[in-house]
Amino acid sequence: MFRTHTCGELRLDNVGEEVILTGWVQRLRDKGGMLWVDLRDRYGITQLTMEEGITPAVIMEQARNLGREYVVKVIGRVVERYSKNDKIPTGDIELHVSKIVVLNPSKLPPFLIEDETDGGDDLRMKYRYLDLRRAPVRRNLELRHRMMRATRDYLNGIDFIEVETPYLIKSTPEGARDFVVPSRMNPGEFYALPQSPQTFKQLLMVSGFDKYFQIVKCFRDEDLRADRQPEFTQIDCEMSFVTQEDILHTFEGFIKYLFEKVKGVKIGKLPRMTYADAMKFYGSDKPDTRFDMRFVELNPLVKNKGFKVFDDAELVVGICAQGAASYTRKQVDELTDFVKRPQIGATGLVYARVNEDGSIKSSVDKFYSSEDLQAWAAAFNAKPGDLILILAGDADRTRKALNELRLEMGTRLGLRDKNVFAPLWVVDFPLLEWDEDSKRYHAMHHPFTSPKLEDIELIDDRPGNIRANAYDMVINGVEVGGGSIRIHDRRLQEQMFRLLGFSKAEAEAQFGFLMSAFEYGAPPHGGIAFGFDRLCSLFGGSDSIRDYIAFPKNNSGRDVMIDAPAPIADAQLDELHINMKNLPQK
Repeated sequence: MFRTHTCGELRLDNVGEEVILTGWVQRLRDKGGMLWVDLRDRYGITQLTMEEGITPAVIMEQARNLGREYVVKVIGRVVERYSKNDKIPTGDIELHVSKIVVLNPSKLPPFLIEDETDGGDDLRMKYRYLDLRRAPVRRNLELRHRMMRATRDYLNGIDFIEVETPYLIKSTPEGARDFVVPSRMNPGEFYALPQSPQTFKQLLMVSGFDKYFQIVKCFRDEDLRADRQPEFTQIDCEMSFVTQEDILHTFEGFIKYLFEKVKGVKIGKLPRMTYADAMKFYGSDKPDTRFDMRFVELNPLVKNKGFKVFDDAELVVGICAQGAASYTRKQVDELTDFVKRPQIGATGLVYARVNEDGSIKSSVDKFYSSEDLQAWAAAFNAKPGDLILILAGDADRTRKALNELRLEMGTRLGLRDKNVFAPLWVVDFPLLEWDEDSKRYHAMHHPFTSPKLEDIELIDDRPGNIRANAYDMVINGVEVGGGSIRIHDRRLQEQMFRLLGFSKAEAEAQFGFLMSAFEYGAPPHGGIAFGFDRLCSLFGGSDSIRDYIAFPKNNSGRDVMIDAPAPIADAQLDELHINMKNLPQK
């Protein structure tokens, strides 16, 4: 027997027992006559104690030769600890050691295997198998496990069936770039790794599986950031014979269940917001509603007063930061520099302070009277001590920039508490969005999204005004899930492909299998997919999904631990009929 107990298991009830523990040496403290070793495994830490005159000299010498991360087996007697440690569950006891067996020595690790480590991201990713020994990383993966288990429990409980779909599929347009896989048996032809199981889950609905789910890996070849990885996990779901209302009800229940089971947090009814209102009042289709600070449009109040910036702008819009009138000139200048960053794109920032006596001081005082400024304050419902921040310019760009400023102010004012959760549904998205570069429409979600039935009459003359039967779940400014009612009629699906610029031959070549299936009694259906990694990071209070993936890639899409991607042998290339001769030299 390697062990009788784990390193997180022993309590005062075990005092007097002889036990066997195994684990890794966390640290060693040698005070001459006394020697302590912290032994760690996945379950916790137990303190081992050795004392000259009581512990055999050979054991004392053996312990002094232990190094960090040595794998050992120890036998000893559980005793009550004289100086208790209330920071660990085993802090009331310790183990008086009678035998030590070194199962495997260890080189000195390149960074400390402790909660607060001295290892940077790159070093920890290179030695990820060591990083995974750290308690915070282990807790992240334990959270992921609990969320995965709770997901299956909820969906199993309402008659969903888990079905696996293929990883080697056909490359299709729209969305991100595909990862492609050459086929040795079919020279010159390629599989693609799925960006989602979209068409397969629709085919399962045609097959009569009216409630499907899958916790599935998806792959997208896109530029990476904190909430993106080239391979990620979705909770993918589809239902037949449902309306949008059925899906919102089912998965509102799902998110409430997750919060209660995993976080112990009760969530009330999710509010709903139209896409149009989200863009108008927050400048984002994924608004963070933990705090208010809604946009107020000022065009009628500020135009034709001689201030050219406002007079020439398509939109003048602002926010009211409560209690921020005390901001210094330096702090306001920092905000101005923030909105002028290239990735945000504003040309400047106008402010107005509401002083404690009710008077208003603005950066554009010479263009606006005190009555004008009081009208501004009334529009924002601003009170003494508040700071009004205003941007102007092209409507879409200005709203997006003000969204970034709003989030920045929310952070600065401590309004984005990671322990507060504000989920909502965003509904009534546009079906299509116009791409100026390609001069054609693209699907806002994907080509299989159904239009609102009452908007279908616009399909020929005003397609840009069609609303989609689509919905997103947003929590704290993060889109955690999205879906739609699908098209299930071949004729309507063909119309959609034409709108998106597909020729009849292209549509048939790419999606003929799906349109043919629609001719064999396809039921009305719809679904949703949740970003599982994003949900995990949100529940764990982290900004990065990498913290919740066992072996993530870096921002260049590389696994620095195994050094992938990597070249392959010429013989393999020949088998696959791939010629690398014209590849640019690194």
